[in-house]
Order: sequence, then C-alpha cells, then structure tokens
Amino acid sequence: MTVSIDVEDESWKALDGLVVLAEAAALAALDGKAGSIALLFTSDQEIRALNKEWRGQDKATNVLSFPNLDDAPTPPGEVSHLGDIAMAYGTIAREAAEQDKSLATHTQHLIVHGILHILGYDHVNDEDAEIMEDRERHILAGLGVSDPYAA
Repeated sequence: MTVSIDVEDESWKALDGLVVLAEAAALAALDGKAGSIALLFTSDQEIRALNKEWRGQDKATNVLSFPNLDDAPTPPGEVSHLGDIAMAYGTIAREAAEQDKSLATHTQHLIVHGILHILGYDHVNDEDAEIMEDRERHILAGLGVSDPYAA
C-alpha cells in the first residue's frame, strides 16, 4: 500500500503531525487492500473549483473522493491506483470548531470517509449510510478516535 501526500495549502501546517496521522488513517481505512491512494491537502478555494468542475456544485466542501475508474490491468510489479482524495483546510477547521472536535480527529475521520467512498461505500440512502458509518466507527476506534456521529 502506498499513500502519497501533497500539502498544497500552507494552512495545513497548523496541524502538527499531519503526514503521520493521514498515513495512519489511510492505512486503517484500506485495511490491507493493495493499491495506492493520493491525498491532497488544499484550500477551500481549490476544492470549490474541483467541486464545481467534477460535481457541478459551486461551493467549497470538506472532502472530495475521486475513485480510479480506469479498468486497464496493472502492469506486473506495480500497484493499482485506487483513487485521489482532496481535503479543504478552511471547511474542515470550521467544522471541527463547530462540532467541538480536534482538527486532527476530524481530519482522520474525513480521510477514512473519503477512502471508503473510493472503496465503493456510499450514504445515498439510510441503509447505505448506516453501513458506511458503522465501518467508519470501527476504523476510527482502532485509531483511538471516538464515534464521530455521537450526539
């Protein structure tokens, strides 16, 4: 498993240990699945542009997941690229403050959430949301992060 990390927005430097916590969350979410994931830590402005281009929504969001939809076989000796995740500092920092969560744990939650989307999980209906949220709780508990959905 390979996790590549690109910190594009300097605001993310406010989160000490970002690379370590991001890698831990990604590896826990992937649970031994072979492949690579790319994480982009960016700004609200950049994620708004991505959200507009790829989802037709002209607004910032916390995390965007881009599964690799290429069906081409992976060459021998190489790992398949599972997908890319973009995360917006401003939105995530604001949500963490509003929800009285640490920036670190909220970021880990959203990394797990984004990777689960890449792995095919979704929350378009109540049944799918329950399955995805239960998986998130299990993964996060293994990282020492409390239930993000607890009231």
